[in-house]
Amino acid sequence: MADSTSKQALLEWAPPALAQLSTQAAVKSSFTLDRTMLAAAATLVPESEPETRQAINKLDGVSVHLLRFGPAGIADETQVEAVRQAYHLRGWKHLVTNVSTANPKGPLHNGTTDLWLVMDGVNVRGAAVLVETPKSLTLVTLAGNLSPVDLLHLRGRFGIPRFEGDGFKETKDW
Repeated sequence: MADSTSKQALLEWAPPALAQLSTQAAVKSSFTLDRTMLAAAATLVPESEPETRQAINKLDGVSVHLLRFGPAGIADETQVEAVRQAYHLRGWKHLVTNVSTANPKGPLHNGTTDLWLVMDGVNVRGAAVLVETPKSLTLVTLAGNLSPVDLLHLRGRFGIPRFEGDGFKETKDW
């Protein structure tokens, strides 16, 4: 059973299998944006998107790990599954798996996306998004105190994918 510290979104923590996968990657990049950098990023969001600015300001940090496996490379699926399992073992709630294939929009939209959340009552204390394509793996971890709707406003930013088929339409009517 996971203890309370394992149910926190720790930006310094990444699943151990991610280190194994990084040894296989031709290109690897990792970065973390702290609260100060995120505040600066929020100023770049148009004033016409106040909900997005508000959601960014609720973040404590964002950590991104990008792995590219080169022209002939494919991630070791056993290690990718170990990344997924690590969040389960830490007590994170697996919310969704989105699988897309043969998408004409290109390889970025051809793969699997997983989302895990750490909840504190009705608030989201952290989230992790894993995007796997045939030649790449991206892991984004968020820490903060967000509402579930805040997560929707963060889609398309900081490596968080936008799901075109989720039916969520941002309008000013509500």
